[in-house]
Amino acid sequence: MRPFPEPDPGEPALGSPGRYLLWLAAAHRASAVLAVGYGVLCTLAQAFVPAAIGRGVDRGLIAGDRGALVAWCAVVLGLGVTQAVTGTLRDRCSVTNRFGASYRTMQLVTRKAARLGAELPLRVSAGTVVSVGATDITRIGAALESTARGGGAVVSIAVVAGVMLTVSWQLGLVALVGVPLSAAAIAALMRLLHARQHDLRKEQGALADLAVDIVDGLRVLRGIGGERVFADRYRERSQRVRQEGVRVAGVESGVAAGRLLLPGLLVTVIVWLGAHFVGTGRMSPGALVAFYGYAVFLADQLRRATSMVDQLTRAFVAARMVTDLLAMEPGLGSGDLEPDPRGARGALRDPESGLEIPPDRFVGVACARPDDMLLLADRLGRYVDSPVTLDGTPLAAFPLAEVRRRILVVDHDARLFSGGLGSQLDPHGPAAAGGTGGDTGGGTGEGADGRPAEGTGDSAGDSADRLRRALDTASAHDVVEALPAGLGQEITGGREFSGGQRQRLNLVRALLTDPDTLVLVEPTSALDAHTEARVAERLGAHRRGRSTVVLTTSPILLDRADHVVLVEEGTVVAEGRHGELLADPRYRAVVTREVTVA
Repeated sequence: MRPFPEPDPGEPALGSPGRYLLWLAAAHRASAVLAVGYGVLCTLAQAFVPAAIGRGVDRGLIAGDRGALVAWCAVVLGLGVTQAVTGTLRDRCSVTNRFGASYRTMQLVTRKAARLGAELPLRVSAGTVVSVGATDITRIGAALESTARGGGAVVSIAVVAGVMLTVSWQLGLVALVGVPLSAAAIAALMRLLHARQHDLRKEQGALADLAVDIVDGLRVLRGIGGERVFADRYRERSQRVRQEGVRVAGVESGVAAGRLLLPGLLVTVIVWLGAHFVGTGRMSPGALVAFYGYAVFLADQLRRATSMVDQLTRAFVAARMVTDLLAMEPGLGSGDLEPDPRGARGALRDPESGLEIPPDRFVGVACARPDDMLLLADRLGRYVDSPVTLDGTPLAAFPLAEVRRRILVVDHDARLFSGGLGSQLDPHGPAAAGGTGGDTGGGTGEGADGRPAEGTGDSAGDSADRLRRALDTASAHDVVEALPAGLGQEITGGREFSGGQRQRLNLVRALLTDPDTLVLVEPTSALDAHTEARVAERLGAHRRGRSTVVLTTSPILLDRADHVVLVEEGTVVAEGRHGELLADPRYRAVVTREVTVA
């Protein structure tokens, strides 16, 4: 599908579920109009078949006119061919509408998720996002697809009712009264179904949230023996979903019964009256055959029309979830000041805590409270509003995308995605283009400062050298070499790796990104002492010429830092080298877990 401009968030199309569905239909105006047009032609061709058959019976069979019989048979054949051709074109346009609406909604949701960025998990649950992507967009697409058949059904019902009034006003009146009454009865059930489906959708979202939590914390649950507690909680929640599903199924069964029973009763009444009229000579046998065909046709078209209403009802519930997500706006503003190339490499300072990160230094930050680590990382990376400055200029003055490009924060939530491992670590490197992981050792190929010069592209050889050097710094060669396909191995979100292996691979990806300032939150907490020592030894040399901030209480990492800062109660209380600060009991209590007795 060709690219399309994102609508203005204030546009009425995104203001309500109904307007959003209308906006989607307008976005596919050509195919939507063609689909409905072909749908009308197809159903009208089908509607005129009973009339042609009735004429053939009266003027051909009963009158004994072979020529008339052949002529009306040819008309029936022509109507069948027309129905087949227009039905094919209708279905083709309908499928275009379905997938176009689904993919367009997915594009908008994905774009909104990207704009919200780190704010998304704070604003909406993971289960809700999963449900939107897995269920809601499908229902919206199915609703747009149903409008072609449903629209044709509505038009054909009106045309056939008019024809029946012309031939026999009594039978036509029965049809005109019976069809709206049947539709009204089914519509009442639809309204109840709408409410029940909304409740079910909420319960399904809550169950998806719980499932995501259990999957994410499965290792922790097993460690503390909490599987049974969460299994019971999941069982209880799933039973609530089942009960809501049974309630919805009860209403759906009523709708299905109404779709079958009410049109069937209407057909029965029309046929009985028609047979009576034939017996009294008020109607010809051919007309009775035509009326029977009309009645069956009306019953089928009524089911199609109510099916369209059902699909639109489901889509309305789904569109409400989508519009609620699309209505969210980022809480962080974005400035328009372009950073000076030299100033962008200046000191990063947080006035609230007094923390200052000099340019081109490896700084260790030890926090007495773990929460302070995450708060400092969020402020330095501008994931929350803060007065942090870069070379004296507030970060809020710069475009948010530029801040993200120059300051990279890697915390506990950093994760790998599904796909080739090489493309996860270095999306622009040779591994992403199909390179193998058979050779991950060897030389470095870096420049005098240990990294490529700014503004120049890397050749395939340079990229491979950078990747090998990052793997060496993160001590991750063994992780890659243990995989059958090396860097070409397809992974499933990193679930096949241990916590320490994921930490090392995330560090490789961060080093390859090579930002001006790299902020790492406990990057070695899951590593053994020997591996951690190797990473600490190599990290400073790898990042020479760049600013690196490591928020950690690991004495191994802090010992290798150029400068160490101690933060208590959100404020810097001591600075110096690791060896010097060990004389401070406050620092010693944080780093060595030494307990001081008053």
